[in-house]
Amino acid sequence: MFNRFEIFKTILIVGICSHCLSFSYAQAYEVKIAHIGQRTIDFFDEDRGRKLTTEIWYPTSDLLAESDKIYSPFKRFLTVRDATPLDVKHPLILFSHGSGGNRLSLEWLAQALVKEGYIVAAVDHWGNTHDNKIAIEFIKPWERPLDISAVLTCLLDDNMFEEIIDSERIGALGFSFGGYTVMALAGAVLDYPKLLNYYKTKEGLRDLAEIREFPDLSERISDRSFIEMTKNVPSLKDNRIQCFFAISPGTAQGFRDKDQFKQVNDPVSIIGCRADRVTPVAKYARHYHALIDHSEYFEFGGEVGHYVMLAEAGDEVKKEAPEIFVDDPSVNRSCVHQKVIDLAIDFFAEHINNE
Repeated sequence: MFNRFEIFKTILIVGICSHCLSFSYAQAYEVKIAHIGQRTIDFFDEDRGRKLTTEIWYPTSDLLAESDKIYSPFKRFLTVRDATPLDVKHPLILFSHGSGGNRLSLEWLAQALVKEGYIVAAVDHWGNTHDNKIAIEFIKPWERPLDISAVLTCLLDDNMFEEIIDSERIGALGFSFGGYTVMALAGAVLDYPKLLNYYKTKEGLRDLAEIREFPDLSERISDRSFIEMTKNVPSLKDNRIQCFFAISPGTAQGFRDKDQFKQVNDPVSIIGCRADRVTPVAKYARHYHALIDHSEYFEFGGEVGHYVMLAEAGDEVKKEAPEIFVDDPSVNRSCVHQKVIDLAIDFFAEHINNE
C-alpha cells in the first residue's frame, strides 16, 4: 500500500513540483527533436464520483509561443500548451504516480516517450495526491487501477484523442504505489487479509505511525466498514492494456504466491534500486519479479535510491528538500533517468509494436 516516509516525502516533493510553472530556473530547454504538446483535462468518473485530473503530453507540429517559454525549478523540456496534435494514430502510455505524488511526478519520462512518438496520459489519483489528501483514499489501493481504466475510457471517447490514439497499442507505467497500480491492471490479485494483517505487525504499525498526517490510519484499517470494502473489490485487470512497466513497485506485502499472478499474461518489466529504503528491493521489486515468471527485471546497483526517479532539480529546490533531490555523490540522476528511458522505450517498442 505504502511504506514509511513515502507519503511525507512525496507530499513535500510535489508540493514543490506543483509550482514548477511559476518558478524560475534555467534548466528548462526547448525540444530539439520534436515539439511536445501538453494539456490538462478534468475527467469525471460518474460511477465512483471521482474527479480525474489528467495531464496529457503528445506530439505536435505547433511551434512554441512566447507564453510557452516559461521556466521551471526542474529540468524539463518546454511544451506547447493546448497544441494541435499530429493527425496520425499514436500508441498511448498511461502513467500512475506514487502515493502523495501527482500527475507531473514523472514528466521527464513522459516527455522522453513523446519524443519517440507516444501519447502519455498521467492522472491525479483522487485523494492520494499532495494537494488533495484524504486519509481513507491512501489505504484503498483498488481505486488507483480503476482510475486508470476510467481515464482510458474517457480518452477513447474524447472527440480529439479518440482520433489520434491507437487503441490496439496501449501500455501502462507506474512508480512506487503506481507500480502496484499497473500490476493490478495486468491482472495481479491483491490478498487484502494478508495486507491488513501486515499492518497489525510491529513493522506495519511502524510504517503507519510514520505517516504523521494521518495518525489514525491503524484504526481506519481495522474498521469493520473498511474491511467490508476490501471484500467487494471488482476485477481490476484491463484487457485493453498490452504491457506493463513498474518502477520500484509498492504494496508487495499483499502478494505471497504465484497464484495471485495467474491472470498476468502480458509482458511485465520491473525496475528496482538497490539502495531504495522506501520500497527495499528484497521485499518489493525482486519479490514481484520472483512471483511473475515471465517478467523482465533490471536493478540499479550502488547507492541508487527511491527518489532518484523524480525530476532533476535546481539548487534552491535541492536546498529545500535534499533528502529527495540530492543523491549520493556516486549517483548521477541524469544517467539513471536516461537508462530508465532506454529501458522503457525498448520495452514498449517491442511489446506494443511501435516500430
